[in-house]
Amino acid sequence: MPRNMKIQIDRELEAFVPLFPPADLTDPVTARKNLAELAAAAPAPDTTGMEIEDRTVPADPDVAVRIYRPHQAQGAIVWLHGGGFVMGDLKTEHPWAVRVADGSGAVVVSVGYRLAPEQRFPAALDDAYAVLTWAARQAAGLGIDPERIAVGGHAAGAGLAAAVALRARDQQGPQIRFQLLSQPELDDRQETWSARNFTDTPFMTRDKVTASWRHYLGSTPATPYASPARAGELSGLPPAYITTAEFDPNRDEAIDYAQRLLQAGVPVELHQWPGTFHGSQAILSAEVSQRQIAELGAALRGALAQ
Repeated sequence: MPRNMKIQIDRELEAFVPLFPPADLTDPVTARKNLAELAAAAPAPDTTGMEIEDRTVPADPDVAVRIYRPHQAQGAIVWLHGGGFVMGDLKTEHPWAVRVADGSGAVVVSVGYRLAPEQRFPAALDDAYAVLTWAARQAAGLGIDPERIAVGGHAAGAGLAAAVALRARDQQGPQIRFQLLSQPELDDRQETWSARNFTDTPFMTRDKVTASWRHYLGSTPATPYASPARAGELSGLPPAYITTAEFDPNRDEAIDYAQRLLQAGVPVELHQWPGTFHGSQAILSAEVSQRQIAELGAALRGALAQ
């Protein structure tokens, strides 16, 4: 951190900082256990008014998904959980998938993609893209409009969503209506100001981001499908809503990506949340967290209704 810089975390969030797991991805098994415990401690979401179904998407290998279907939903989002490409699953993402479905009124297809380092890039991307393709083909059976399908996620999941959008554009894949990118992890190079200076911010640090990319890429050189910030051409991508947390190493790469999308003629809404840190929206009692979650749902609802 710069010598004279003081982190001013939102007062409602500050008391919860010590409760977050250590910022360490050196041991993926322990990191997954910590995240699972954190997710289990979250209040159970209200699932009234929606149907929830576990399915398997045929692929190589097959991909587990959990589908959240609010009543009278028309659009859908392929939703990708966070966890640095290393942690997370359908269970840990359940509270957030419910809230996205409830807030947006969209069908949420939550993806149980393969995790690194056991399965490195492009395994997770292949899983996510297979689910997008399946959702577009099965739109009638899912009760959704095939022209109203979005992609989105949080953190590494948001980075995967951005990569899915790039791949769909390049390969003339399914038409994607919208990208919902919450605190995305987009750039393995870690050269932005926030990546270089936020070395000890709550929950997410430079070292944790470095470990995340190391697990995900291994010795494979990064491509734009692994690290979307490397993409040279961003025109023709879907409109995006991008959020950033003030005290997050990934903050500036997301802001840079939003600016480059705008320069490429892609409509973008960018919301930088002051006083927040990576993952702090999990602190549901905080007013800023409630606004963040509500705005994600509203942005998706509006995009799919247009």
